Amino acid sequence: MSGPAPSVQPSLPADQLYAVLHQSIINDATPTGTRLRVPDVAAQMGTSVTPEREAIRRLEGIGLAVREPHKGAVLKGFTPQELIHVYDVRLLLEAEAARQGVQRLSEALVEKMAEECTAMRTAATEGRILDALDHDEALLTTLYTASGNPVLKDTIRSLWQQCRAYKVLGAIAADHGPDSSLWSYQPLLVEAARRRDPDAATDLTRQSLLSARSRIQTMFHDEAETP
Repeated sequence: MSGPAPSVQPSLPADQLYAVLHQSIINDATPTGTRLRVPDVAAQMGTSVTPEREAIRRLEGIGLAVREPHKGAVLKGFTPQELIHVYDVRLLLEAEAARQGVQRLSEALVEKMAEECTAMRTAATEGRILDALDHDEALLTTLYTASGNPVLKDTIRSLWQQCRAYKVLGAIAADHGPDSSLWSYQPLLVEAARRRDPDAATDLTRQSLLSARSRIQTMFHDEAETP
């Protein structure tokens, strides 16, 4: 009988390059429409083209890059209508994930949500918007993971990645500080989690996403009117 099949080791250079490119995109450091030419990216990163190709394919796989005729891979942008569609899907999925998750939370997970909420508000007070968004997503991930449906949770996180740059811009455009409407829903969601209240958790999730969608719509409208 033959021995076990050799394990496939991850491509570490590709993993590292993917992480660098992904962070640059979600922090809005790389403009929408930027052409991701493999030789150029490889030269910039000081690596061969092979891990670059793999990293760019992974960006395409989560919707952060798309193939365009005669151009190759470019960073994905959204029209206002496309972005509204993303938020409409988020509204459906996240409301359901909140409803399911809040009924299955352990005390330890509720406390983890509370810790992330406190860290989020501290970051917002200090003007660390990216950190505040990270803590917000960690809070919601804890809740949604409790639903017990990994497909639901992973689909939501993929949508977050796709619209992360717009979330960042919307957060920057909003009033800052822990009492801004941007950060006001999370403490209420933690309280709903403590009560294991699915109706409140669902309603708060809907309100938060509707508010975010409205904020981004306003941002697009203001940009369109800027001469």
